[in-house]
Amino acid sequence: MPDIIIGLLIIAAGSLGQSSSYVPIRKVRQWRWECFWLVQGIFAWLIFPWLGAMLAVPAGNSFWTLYAGISLKGPVVYGMLWGIGGLTFGLSMRYLGIALGQSIALGMCSAFGTMIPALMDDSSAPGEKKWMLAACVGIMLAGIAVIGYAGSLRDKGLSEEEKRKAIQDFALTKGLLVALLAGGMSACFNLGLEAGKPIAEAARAAGANELFALNPVILLVTMGGFLTNAAYCLFLNLKNRSGSDYFATTGGVLLNNVLFCALAGLLWYSQFFGLGMGKTFFAGSPVMLAFSWSILMSLNILFSNGWGILLKEWKGADRKTIGVLAIGMAILIFSLLFPNLNPMI
Repeated sequence: MPDIIIGLLIIAAGSLGQSSSYVPIRKVRQWRWECFWLVQGIFAWLIFPWLGAMLAVPAGNSFWTLYAGISLKGPVVYGMLWGIGGLTFGLSMRYLGIALGQSIALGMCSAFGTMIPALMDDSSAPGEKKWMLAACVGIMLAGIAVIGYAGSLRDKGLSEEEKRKAIQDFALTKGLLVALLAGGMSACFNLGLEAGKPIAEAARAAGANELFALNPVILLVTMGGFLTNAAYCLFLNLKNRSGSDYFATTGGVLLNNVLFCALAGLLWYSQFFGLGMGKTFFAGSPVMLAFSWSILMSLNILFSNGWGILLKEWKGADRKTIGVLAIGMAILIFSLLFPNLNPMI
């Protein structure tokens, strides 16, 4: 149990970083969406994952020896598919806000990302305990449904002017469709991690610290995602003639934008850096190990709703709506504790 608590705390720290990563982007000035999305992506999906992967390189070894003789196709391809989810993920928050947008998208991401690997690989959760994994995901989805209901109550209770004031481009129906697509495609990140298990095993065999063994796999998945996102952003740069945004800003604004994009990238990457470290403390609990992806997503939802409250996205909501939101968040917290309440785990 102490190890599980330590693992949860590490994952929670990374989750808090991810849920905070969209706040620095609000400080970027005079850049259109495709510009700041590409620049923060360079930090989030290339620079910081590469630095993290370097921690897994044993002393005296070359970085590329970690990948020698192992197919890299699976993690990279899944990463490219996840990249599509990443693009629509940003749109879901544009239309629904940080709180509701992340809740719906991450809920779908959590369910698919947890159950598909468990169904494909019997070793990820023993057969007699798969019911527990399904129960955990079910409780988590119930919490997300309640949070989504709170969002619909807020939508009904606010005037159009109030909605636009809280979220400039608020559009419930469009946002829900985009969030569902984003969540389903974003689940490919965990599928990429599963496909990269041989790489993590090779890193351990080479003497890598167990805490950092997953980092080389994370790098491959984020590289795939970067390819998708970069292609789309560059396309928009050409279409919208926004490429000049990078250089048209003054020195002070340019420095401001790069620094806040770098901070956003670091905070975003911290979720997977923490996931890789936290999972090592779940080695004695197959269900917690298999449920770790959902743990991260649930914590992301909790923290993102916290930011939504701080940023006044729920301002104007009545007591009933806030009460429903609180119940949904409580259910999510219970889903994290549920595996440890069962003596069979």
